[in-house]
Amino acid sequence: MHRIKWRGLFFIIFLAGLSSTAFAQEEGPEELEKIVVSKSRSYLISPYSLNSAGLDALPVNSPVEALGSLPIDLQSRSLHAGIQTDYSLRGSNFQDVLILLDGQRINDPQTAHFNSDIPLTSADIAKLQVLTSASSSLYGPDAIGGAVNFIIKRPQEKKYILELSGGQYSTFSGLFSASEKIKNLGVRVSVENQHSAGFHEDTGFNKFTTSLASTLEIPLGSFDFNMGYQKKDFGAFDFYTPGMGKPSKEWTRTYLLDSGFNLNKDGLLIKPNFIWRRHYDKFAVDKNLAPRNSHRNDTFTPNIYFQKETLNFGKVGFGLEYGQERITSTSIGRHTRDHYSLFIDDALDLAPRLSSGFSFRLDDFDGFNTTYTGSLALRYEIISQNFLHLAVSRNMRVPSFTELYYSDDGYTVGNSNLTAEKSLNYEFGYEMKNKEFSLGSTVFLRQEDDFIDWVKTDAAAKWQSQNIHGADVLGIETRLGWEINEITSVNTNYTYINKYTDKAGYLFKYGPNYARHLWNAEFLFKLPFGTQGLGFTYKQKPGRDGWFLLNARLNYNLNKNMSLFVSGTNLLNVGYEEIEGVPQPGRWIDSGIKLEW
Repeated sequence: MHRIKWRGLFFIIFLAGLSSTAFAQEEGPEELEKIVVSKSRSYLISPYSLNSAGLDALPVNSPVEALGSLPIDLQSRSLHAGIQTDYSLRGSNFQDVLILLDGQRINDPQTAHFNSDIPLTSADIAKLQVLTSASSSLYGPDAIGGAVNFIIKRPQEKKYILELSGGQYSTFSGLFSASEKIKNLGVRVSVENQHSAGFHEDTGFNKFTTSLASTLEIPLGSFDFNMGYQKKDFGAFDFYTPGMGKPSKEWTRTYLLDSGFNLNKDGLLIKPNFIWRRHYDKFAVDKNLAPRNSHRNDTFTPNIYFQKETLNFGKVGFGLEYGQERITSTSIGRHTRDHYSLFIDDALDLAPRLSSGFSFRLDDFDGFNTTYTGSLALRYEIISQNFLHLAVSRNMRVPSFTELYYSDDGYTVGNSNLTAEKSLNYEFGYEMKNKEFSLGSTVFLRQEDDFIDWVKTDAAAKWQSQNIHGADVLGIETRLGWEINEITSVNTNYTYINKYTDKAGYLFKYGPNYARHLWNAEFLFKLPFGTQGLGFTYKQKPGRDGWFLLNARLNYNLNKNMSLFVSGTNLLNVGYEEIEGVPQPGRWIDSGIKLEW
């Protein structure tokens, strides 16, 4: 009975938000000032971010690959073109990072191995954000380690982009993007095709992506409508069977629809939103043999969010969310689960130099107990633009369909008795910033309870998903941004993590696969003929030797509309494995031409 009430309450408020849009349109544009609302959440703890201008200077071929310049551990089959990548934040399991599209949750319910299947091109991205701890708690389940937010660029001008490139391993990439702005309507269409024969046996790929983005400015704000489609086929050599030499093959298709209003009615922010994501996957452990597993999953998520600036309680927000996840699979079966959420948040100045942030969320998933999560953060300005912050948050994640129900004949089996993961996060940090220089450092502790991993008791047994009693993660993050002069700037970050796990006699498939030391540095040189990029990465995982990577991109502007570029990754040709037993590419050089008009 309570589920019927939940659903009814949600849709009444959702329709109320939509009806306010209709009333806004009836009043007429001549009577109201146009307001475009671009932000709804307040961050006391600054996210790590990379904007579209930074993307152009990096030696990358996809938005996912660009995340490698931020303090996130990308565990990839091959980062080139973002074909298949897992995410780890602050020592988390790959399942424990929340993926957001403009602040809306889009995690794949089958497995987080598909979280990087996002049908967007680099021309569609305005900004990439990495949110940690308390900030990520604003957005709900799955943010055990944190969240990654892909922010879509709004089409606000007439612009065309054509980019062609090619390189080693028969690699080719072609991108075309066209934007148009007619009065209050902006539209962008992007198409990208990428191909490679692969750097190693069974690592070739084909990837096609197309997207549509539109923004309509209306009297009280805006309406955004985005669609995307992506198709990939790729060799998945040993990605799921590390060290076994399996010539695997995978085929995926992703459909995405995201729509929502951003309205401001007399200081009341109203944001109704709807996201639908469909994902197809077909996989063969050995591409030369049958059988091949096939899966289809759908995620539907309507939600509505209200926010109001008040005199005594600061910026108060309230939201409702309903979600449904479905899967039809040859190895998982047919399953459906509903999800109901209620959440509030508040940002308040307690004193001239002291601010607070608070969030509370109730989540009710089919088959799991109602869970309460949230965060509390305080920020104190010691002197001008120098801040201390203290935060505590509680997060949770329900098991994926693969962890619950997957079964095959040879390697892995799910566990339908799994319970939800839970974590408590504590952090204390310092940050200073001015126009040319910023510096920050944070110490954090995460206590995990009932976290999920694939384990077995001996080498001959199958991998089975299992709740593990506990783990403690202690670490420190530092960041530095410095515009050294008019020509040179640097952004660098370093993370150290020590994770203790109660192994309970198990062998772990993913447990130790996190970065104990992770250092990134990106130098930009703004020269008269173009911006040049130079990047360094050092990564070391527990029980393994570390590796150092050097990447670079050279740009030469032929004129204001045309540029040539040469891009190189792993220029020192270092041999390394992100996932132990899965080889990574050596030196990889691409070159191309980019036209903008």
